[in-house]
Amino acid sequence: MDASTSRKRSKWDVDDPEDEKPATPEPQPKRRVLKAARSADSEPSPVPRPAHSYYVPPRTSHPPIVPSRSVYCYERLNQIEEGSYGVVFRARDKHTGDIVALKKLKLDEEKHGFPITALREVSALMACHHENVVRVREVVVGDTLTQVFVVMDFIEHDLKSLLTLMPAPFLQSEIKTLMMQLLSAVAHCHDNWILHRDLKTSNLLMNNRGTIKVADFGLARRYGDPVGVGGLTQLVVTLWYRAPEILLGATTYSTAVDMWSVGCIFAELLLKEPLFQAKNELEMLSMIFKLLGPPTTNTWPGYFSLPLAKTIALPSPQPHQYRQKFPYLSTSGLDLLMALLTYDPEQRITAEDALQHPYFTESPLPKHPDLFGSFPSAAAGEKYVCSLGAVESAVLSTMLCY
Repeated sequence: MDASTSRKRSKWDVDDPEDEKPATPEPQPKRRVLKAARSADSEPSPVPRPAHSYYVPPRTSHPPIVPSRSVYCYERLNQIEEGSYGVVFRARDKHTGDIVALKKLKLDEEKHGFPITALREVSALMACHHENVVRVREVVVGDTLTQVFVVMDFIEHDLKSLLTLMPAPFLQSEIKTLMMQLLSAVAHCHDNWILHRDLKTSNLLMNNRGTIKVADFGLARRYGDPVGVGGLTQLVVTLWYRAPEILLGATTYSTAVDMWSVGCIFAELLLKEPLFQAKNELEMLSMIFKLLGPPTTNTWPGYFSLPLAKTIALPSPQPHQYRQKFPYLSTSGLDLLMALLTYDPEQRITAEDALQHPYFTESPLPKHPDLFGSFPSAAAGEKYVCSLGAVESAVLSTMLCY
């Protein structure tokens, strides 16, 4: 017996039919009869065998797997800001010339793989395609595994810096336009089962065409039923914009926490400064009780069932102070503000209902975004230049009044 006959053959080997020698004589007649029958019954032009399974589409039907581009496709211009979850740079695309924002994710101290906050942010931004939500263009990488960048549209201003630097507050017509855009974006996020959980003026970007975009989805997450083991975390929302139910230890909350933040942003646009500038949670609750009046079983039926309610000493009953705090706001506008800043999350107004509030249809009507004034962009390194003196400015203001 030679080596060729003693070698074990694989089931994937293809042999020449003339060289094949059957081990037993029984199967051979059956094969010959079967081949003969096939040759007799076969058509002159047999159907060719498909190149792939009928149940699996060809490879060309699948989306192509494209590797991430290099961060060196962009020219870094300047650093914009540094937050808890990354550093943001202004950059230029070398191929198209577009100005973009590069957010470098903080991965240097990550020991458990890719951070969940970054995954949630990218996932939420990709799920929320809206004109008032910042757009993610792509994700690029550097030379090491810790160099991951999210490429987003560059927006000239953030609302907090703009309120600090602009010489005069927004007009009522401009505030209505900004609020409608914010409510539209929040309603879209909630329709897609996404809680932002960190709405504040510094996370609202505004371009020089009067359009705002919600950004920084680092604390965003999908919500639903069930909410998961252990409930939702209480370490969300910047203190000045945090809803009272979170301050009092609620482990289950809903879209109402975002709506409370929207109410705080509404008040900040009116006052040109944050509504509750507290140093800690207790001071924050004290400020809320002073403006809204202490909660009661009528205004907040579920208050006394919250984990920290028994540890808080409520002040003596007193009426709310909305009118004293906002003397120039219309009755309809005050009603919308009170609907947003409502104790009971179940009674707090939703984004969809807020968009239909009469405040937006009374005079003055919302201003078209194209009619907004433009301002120098601090993110682009531009500075305010005052070319007129005090006397010239006063004369010019007087002339413009006539």
